[in-house]
Amino acid sequence: MGADISQLTDDLAAETADLVTVLRALREDQWTWSTPAEAWTVRDQVTHLAYFDEAATLSVTAPAGFRAMAAELTADSGNAADRIAAGFRDLPGAEVLGWFERARAEYLTVFAQLDPRTELPWFGPMMSAASSVTARLMETWAHGQDVLDAVGRERRSTSRLRHVAHLGVRTLGWSFRVRGLPEPPEPVRVELSAPDGGRWTWGPETAPDRVTGSAEGFCLLVTQRRHRDECDVTAVGPVADTWLDIAQAFAGPPGRGRPLRPVLRGPRGRESAPDVEGTP
Repeated sequence: MGADISQLTDDLAAETADLVTVLRALREDQWTWSTPAEAWTVRDQVTHLAYFDEAATLSVTAPAGFRAMAAELTADSGNAADRIAAGFRDLPGAEVLGWFERARAEYLTVFAQLDPRTELPWFGPMMSAASSVTARLMETWAHGQDVLDAVGRERRSTSRLRHVAHLGVRTLGWSFRVRGLPEPPEPVRVELSAPDGGRWTWGPETAPDRVTGSAEGFCLLVTQRRHRDECDVTAVGPVADTWLDIAQAFAGPPGRGRPLRPVLRGPRGRESAPDVEGTP
């Protein structure tokens, strides 16, 4: 059975609503607070989401216009995400929130009408409509984590994490390729404990390489929102072990990852580093 675009867009709408609830409660000064992503503020996290929502919608409504925009954006060898963030730092928080809500609403309206197999241009290879919605959900959850960390809030894990985890598993080969490493031919078995107490699995049961742990820990790891030593995820086998060191569920150049946060000790017993930086 193929992907259900209605279920995907409903889950993205729910993830969006949770983030918007947090954003609506922010004071104006909190939009300028630093997040764990190096040199990025709360405002930068949200303008990033709004900008790429509009880009994804453009890929459907005006593919030629999207390709021209993408070519211009990627013509500079510098970090495009940082350039985009810098361009919107004068916007007040209310305007940023309004932009994000409008951009996300339009994205959801447009994508809910698509066949999930529709191929769309993106920054790199073509992407199916279903993959686009999954990626937007992953981005919303990951950038939302940075916002929550900045303002000292926590959230309850939901079954929507399955989409993020699925993308994390599917990008195993990408995690190697983006670093110039050969994609391993060996399969990896992934077994995760779901928020509702169930179990999510990928890969053959007989695979010697295995990854086990909580869905939340795995998602924090593959989105590079936490250092590996802070995540309750375990690898068995050389391929699985290397993968957890470089896992990257998002597009773009190799992520810088995150160091251990202060006053934390990971499951492997390594003490934390008193530094906070990361990859947007």
